[in-house]
Amino acid sequence: MAENVNMIVAIHQPNYAPWIGYFRKIARADHFIFLDDAAFSKGSVINRVRILENGKSAWLTIPAKPSLGTMIHDVVPGQLDWPERHLSRLLNAYRDAAAFDRVWSEVEALYANLPTDNLANINQYLILSFCSLIGVDATFHRASEVANPDELGAEDRLIALIQSIPNATGYLSGSGGRKYQDEGKFAAASLALHYNDYVPRPYPQTASAFEGGLSILDAAFNIGWAGVAKLVTEQDEIV
Repeated sequence: MAENVNMIVAIHQPNYAPWIGYFRKIARADHFIFLDDAAFSKGSVINRVRILENGKSAWLTIPAKPSLGTMIHDVVPGQLDWPERHLSRLLNAYRDAAAFDRVWSEVEALYANLPTDNLANINQYLILSFCSLIGVDATFHRASEVANPDELGAEDRLIALIQSIPNATGYLSGSGGRKYQDEGKFAAASLALHYNDYVPRPYPQTASAFEGGLSILDAAFNIGWAGVAKLVTEQDEIV
């Protein structure tokens, strides 16, 4: 958790077993809000993430085909046995990875105890579990628990969510937010705007050349949870 006079809030959709940059965002925030009431987007990383199989990038996907506009917390997996299928693929993909024997039992236990009701709960469970394993701390919230009586637009909704946190002073956005965010709106709300400009740091993988942007599981199987913690936390803090 950030230790300074700022009270930083980060907001993001609950993605499936996301990349290191996602956890870097959590680590830099005091409060993290899961945007679980956003509409599910087909082809996004809400229900899929990339791993390495046979030295090549491949998608690991939770089967889901909700109707257009379905909120993430209402999306139900399309197959009941998907956790077993994913474990089988992970086992085959990473059994020869350097840290596999150190982390496999923990990963296997996580998948054995997954909630089954909806994508938001599944993804939040995994994210919180990974945070615990790497020692990343923040106070977590769900956007669906914060009233939106006026059906605000996307940016105004973000500001309202941030302001729902007492004493919040700033918002930690993804780097892509620079392209579309109205920084003046945040300034008018007395909120400092920060960006999570995380650049993937190479670590040993099962591929010949480093592949960035993969699931946190790729790093865990290759360098262990302690190694993942260093990737996430050994960066400059917000000042």
